[in-house]
Amino acid sequence: MIIEQAKEVLAIEAAAIESLIPRINGQFTAAVTMILECSGRVIITGMGKSGHIGRKIAATFASTGTPAYFLHPAEGIHGDLGMVTANDIVLALSNSGETAEVVSIFPAIKRIGARIIAMCGCEESTMGKNADIFLDTAVEKEACPLGLAPTASAIATLAMGDALAIALLSERKFTPEDFAVFHPGGSLGRKLLLTVENVMHAGEENPVVTLDNTVKEALFVITGKGLGATNVVDQDGHLVGIITDGDIRRGLEHGHEFLDKKVDSIMTKNPRTITANKLAAQALSVMEKNHPRPITVLPVVDVNNKTIGIIHLTDLLRQGVV
Repeated sequence: MIIEQAKEVLAIEAAAIESLIPRINGQFTAAVTMILECSGRVIITGMGKSGHIGRKIAATFASTGTPAYFLHPAEGIHGDLGMVTANDIVLALSNSGETAEVVSIFPAIKRIGARIIAMCGCEESTMGKNADIFLDTAVEKEACPLGLAPTASAIATLAMGDALAIALLSERKFTPEDFAVFHPGGSLGRKLLLTVENVMHAGEENPVVTLDNTVKEALFVITGKGLGATNVVDQDGHLVGIITDGDIRRGLEHGHEFLDKKVDSIMTKNPRTITANKLAAQALSVMEKNHPRPITVLPVVDVNNKTIGIIHLTDLLRQGVV
């Protein structure tokens, strides 16, 4: 019984969303156009479950390029309507279209001069008749067997809000980079905003030896800097190679005499590099796609191939780029 009931709920809610598709019409286009041309903000309002859905729609709008915030209608009639200006658009949510708290702020909104988009289940309702644009979110029935708890109607409203947000995103040509600006704390933000310069080891932290150094001296630098590798440069500071602790371990398998040789005897010549202005995610890609095997360190160079730093896989892990 439990499984059958749950499946029926999902089927009813899925049908409610599917029924919205034919209602994406001229009114929907008009709503998108009105919002695109709005010089103010989109203010979403709703009571009860519609209010909870409204908060989510406002958050989705704001994160996808449409400035928006939520206005509680009960607080609105006690002063918060002062946040509404003539340049704004109010997106009012209600299943019945007769929610008293929402209906009560319509006259004040109209007096302020803001335009209204009603998203509800009845065009002949008070909200439907008094809005500039009506978006139909009516459902055949609620998933609640009592027909009381807003379930299918709430999902339909949320889906219509998402449809609006994504249509606006598309029309604004909103990019992943734009999205990242509004989500600097998220994984996408880190991948699209964090550069190599932000995470590389530079200055005194940058392990460097010259062609005149021995393998033993390179080992001391690798151990001292703790990054498992060192850049190798010529007398002008140009990168010519890299030595990793793995290179030294493999050398020790054949005896310790090689420690007195010059670094060019074991270094990897012309290693993969990256510049400081590249995204940290690009550094990760270079490391992962290195042939014949992935690498864990990557020298950072300037436009003249002079070493300015080094980046380690663990740096990217700490920053959440991986």
